[in-house]
Amino acid sequence: MVRFMPFQVPPFAAAALAAQLAFAGPAGAATEIQWWHAMSGPLGEKLEKVAADFNAAQGDYKVVPVYKGSYPETMTGAIAAFRARQHPAIVQVFEVGTATMMAAKGAVYPVSQLMADAAEPFDPKTYLPAVTGYYTDAKGNMLSMPFNSSTPILYVNKALFAKAGLDAASPPKTWPEMETAAKALQAAGVPCGFTTQWPSWVNLENLSAWHNVAIGTEQNGMAGLSTVLEIANPLLERHWASLAQWQKTKVFDYGGRQSKADPKFFTGECAMLIGSSAARAGILANAKFEVGYAMMPYWPQVAGAPQNSIIGGASLWVLNGRPKEEYRGVAKFFTFLSKPEVQAWWHQNTGYLPITHAAYDLSKAQGFYEKNPGTDVSILQMTLNGPTANSKGLRFGSFVQIRDVIEEELELALSGKKGAKEALATAEQRGNALLRAFEQANR
Repeated sequence: MVRFMPFQVPPFAAAALAAQLAFAGPAGAATEIQWWHAMSGPLGEKLEKVAADFNAAQGDYKVVPVYKGSYPETMTGAIAAFRARQHPAIVQVFEVGTATMMAAKGAVYPVSQLMADAAEPFDPKTYLPAVTGYYTDAKGNMLSMPFNSSTPILYVNKALFAKAGLDAASPPKTWPEMETAAKALQAAGVPCGFTTQWPSWVNLENLSAWHNVAIGTEQNGMAGLSTVLEIANPLLERHWASLAQWQKTKVFDYGGRQSKADPKFFTGECAMLIGSSAARAGILANAKFEVGYAMMPYWPQVAGAPQNSIIGGASLWVLNGRPKEEYRGVAKFFTFLSKPEVQAWWHQNTGYLPITHAAYDLSKAQGFYEKNPGTDVSILQMTLNGPTANSKGLRFGSFVQIRDVIEEELELALSGKKGAKEALATAEQRGNALLRAFEQANR
């Protein structure tokens, strides 16, 4: 019997691994390929269009998207289905699940191997380095297919900036400038200067990469399971202490976890929002004002800043143990997904990054950025400098739980119940306990 622990899948039998390598062409009706995903609403509709376009382009395979709830729910559901041998061929897994999927080597069919076995063209160099680095092992092999990658950017309410006498075409570039602009906005009657989505992703993970500061040993976990969190550092202490101070007067106003801060920006309560580039479609649908875009602010005291931001979003993992005829179809679907015209359409209609250089070039050639000023900010920010060991991403086991710990401690700091230094030290200690448990379970 295969033993499963929460978010951990032990190695699969060698025989199951061998079964995936023999491809056979489909006969008769189109071979169905289930794709479990976590996208609802407008994004889910666009995902379904991508699958429908692939299905219409050929008749041998039919990709069937199946919505399975939130990212954690989708991942948990796939693990339960794998145990029952009723899992899909493809599952969408958020970026913080990467370490867990890598630990499940027997359950995963690496994408680089899949494409080679299917004789499909596949060159990791065609993808943005900051994207591929997240989903690549130490030997340079891509383990999953990048799909919906995003990064946090600064959104600006141009109408409120004009009301406060500020130039929305030249938004704040540094955190001190954010404070100055926020106070000018408040003097003009705006209740709140700025808020942020996804507290840990914005105010710890990306903040650190943007300043080329490590948040863990072993290249932020990329180089091994023995990684140790190092978040109780001067950069994060300064930043969290500033957020706590600004919270008192609503220069910054905390809006909750995930994207719960969005209404503060939609309604004009806060004039600025640091949120996912993929939030653009939702913001434009809800905001009754013109929106501006800019890179994240940085602390000017940190030498070398800004560096580059890191991704969020998800990638597509192929699960072992499906009938062999499905895998050739999965490979062809991945080739379709990587086409410049498909990626450009996805990028332009969702706000997610174009994961290939060709898709970015095509979007430029089509005049998309000229017609929609600022929509290339996410790409420019991600590629501002070549990724370093501190800024190519992170790969921590149990990071879903660690993020919860980080956000609990940040909330205590923002409410004044703890100082920034104490909150970070506690988050580091609690997070490292989770890392050691993950390491022990996967040795």
